[in-house]
Amino acid sequence: MRLIMNADDFGISKAINLGIIEGFKNGIVTSTTLMCNMETTEHAVNLAKENSKLGVGIHLVLTAGRPLSKNVKTLVDNEGNFLKYDKMVESACIEDIRIEFRNQFEKFLSFGIVPTHIDTHHHVHSIESVFEVVAELAKEHNIPIRHIKAIGEEKYESIKTTTKFVDSFYNLSMIEPQMLINLLEDNINVDSLEIMCHPGYLDSKIISSSSYAYPRVKELETLTNKEVIQFINEKNIELINFKDI
Repeated sequence: MRLIMNADDFGISKAINLGIIEGFKNGIVTSTTLMCNMETTEHAVNLAKENSKLGVGIHLVLTAGRPLSKNVKTLVDNEGNFLKYDKMVESACIEDIRIEFRNQFEKFLSFGIVPTHIDTHHHVHSIESVFEVVAELAKEHNIPIRHIKAIGEEKYESIKTTTKFVDSFYNLSMIEPQMLINLLEDNINVDSLEIMCHPGYLDSKIISSSSYAYPRVKELETLTNKEVIQFINEKNIELINFKDI
């Protein structure tokens, strides 16, 4: 098996950024995805440049923070913040999404880093019309997209992706070391596997604004756990990032 352990939410806060780097340096995190519309995005970029072997893709955002674009009125509330997921689905105009995603992508490129792949915050590219916009960017730049089950396999025929994507390493009941070992064992014959994770430390930004807080610390503990690392070594699981698929 070739394993990509991708840490979402790079850039959302300094504590999360530092936790992701800890998971890369001393654990099994191989890849991360950057949110380009956050106050601490540039902090994450600087860390990425100091850790050049970490794969860094883009985490396109429609449901957290504020847009980079002006006049994308169908994406925001009266205060200019992105809508919550359900309201976004009801309100969003696909052309506004296209404008915003392209601006986020251009922002990423302005940092002087080449994105390894694309995924989205809250899996908004599981919506077929949003997937088409993401696919446009992926094809233009010849980079992979996270493999979402809700999108038919035929949509991925001309796009690079992993054989399988797993999002069940999430919530306290599923992030103990033995649960991760079991998950790897169950997928040992998969050619290329991406497992989503959300490691991090905590700061006031995450405690006050995220519904997923303490489990991030527990995830980091598991991703740097000696037994997990030993299992990966014993099973000859190859740790890769999206550049390698």
